Amino acid sequence: MEIKRLKFNCVTSKGILDGFLTPYKIIRVGIDKDLDGWRPEKGKLDKYGNEIEDREYNDLDYDKNLILEKRTELVAQKITDFLKNSSRYDKTIVFCENINHAERMRQALVNANPDIAATNNKYIMRITGDNEEGKAQLDNFINPEETFPVIATTSKLMTTGVDAQTCKVIVLDKRIASMTEFKQIIGRGTRINEDYNKLYFTIIDFRRATALFADADFDGEPVQVREDNENEEQDEEAEDSNDINNEVGNENGNNTDNGDDDTGERPRKYIVDDVEVFVIAERIQYLDSDGKLITETFKDYTRKTIRKNYSSLNAFLNAWKDADKKQTIIDELVSQGVFLDEIEAQIGHDYDAFDLICHIAFDKPPRTKKERANDVKKRNIFTQYEEKAKMVLMSLLDKYADSGLRSVETLEILKVEPFPTFGTPIEIVKLFGGKNNYFNAINELKANLYQEAA
Repeated sequence: MEIKRLKFNCVTSKGILDGFLTPYKIIRVGIDKDLDGWRPEKGKLDKYGNEIEDREYNDLDYDKNLILEKRTELVAQKITDFLKNSSRYDKTIVFCENINHAERMRQALVNANPDIAATNNKYIMRITGDNEEGKAQLDNFINPEETFPVIATTSKLMTTGVDAQTCKVIVLDKRIASMTEFKQIIGRGTRINEDYNKLYFTIIDFRRATALFADADFDGEPVQVREDNENEEQDEEAEDSNDINNEVGNENGNNTDNGDDDTGERPRKYIVDDVEVFVIAERIQYLDSDGKLITETFKDYTRKTIRKNYSSLNAFLNAWKDADKKQTIIDELVSQGVFLDEIEAQIGHDYDAFDLICHIAFDKPPRTKKERANDVKKRNIFTQYEEKAKMVLMSLLDKYADSGLRSVETLEILKVEPFPTFGTPIEIVKLFGGKNNYFNAINELKANLYQEAA
């Protein structure tokens, strides 16, 4: 078996700051039964009538020798809520304790997303060593051009050897004690793919695994791992050889694994369906420019970071005016842990990056994209262009009002409606007298959108 030396500084602060890998934010979710533990009342029975051993259970037990079904449902709902607030088609990997847990999480996610799951049964897939159907979809999951599967639940199989270029969400619902395994898992989300707007990723942590970021070894030397999924399949199958059929056995009246038998042995796993669980703490953290997790509020950190780059509003306005592509300024801030979509979520979705930066860092009242676009239209600045070229520029202003500046700065926008009605991208560019003149017109449009930066 070939051993490859992987440079795990790909998930460390240096790899991010060098621009090779995406920065990340962390959402740490604290569940009451995890943080406080759970002790059954005397004589408490599980789902199948087994009396639960009287002791205090915690997250070391959950999904191994004790299953709290409502906990699984809560985790699935939190994942679903996050995706609904960002994009329900962001590629997501959910790391679970074992195969049994991965299957239950898959079903809980299907239940939480009945609309999409009903229209495409590959929206959520279990990709584990024992599941041939799921493994057959692995290539589709990591292919940026394939929409489905979107959410993959797994145990060990996807820890290494999976080049998930567009994976935007890593969910940790398993205890992780090994720094090697932790780096491998986090590494599934660190690839940049600008073509698919993969500039950073989110870690949702239900088991406090991200405490390992504070370990000095996280930015330490690379480690040696086997790049071989066959080993992962064998590990999963050995770990979970009896688990995957446990609940089926119970439902069929077979209590060998989960129920008391004639020998009086305790069940391998208690399954509890009537204990409520609640989120009692939730904290969002971000990686700063020094590779440390931010503990201050994100607004304060964003303001401080922007002002470190631009000492005054005029300094920012001049930099914005001089940048041929405004996206380069945004990308530089992202590399320092400034995620403008987070600010957008707090302030409003009607503003573009320019107004968000000016508002959060320099207390300037923001203007909506639609207001800026309409002001440019009223000024009638495109009189030197022929009518068809003028219509193209007006349509670009409409696109800006809908989706922001990023789309206007690329020729790809000319492939979507309504631009094909004006001709092919080449024909549209010719309306302006060639590519250079087309981009000169775009620069004029941008200068007028941000007239205060001119």
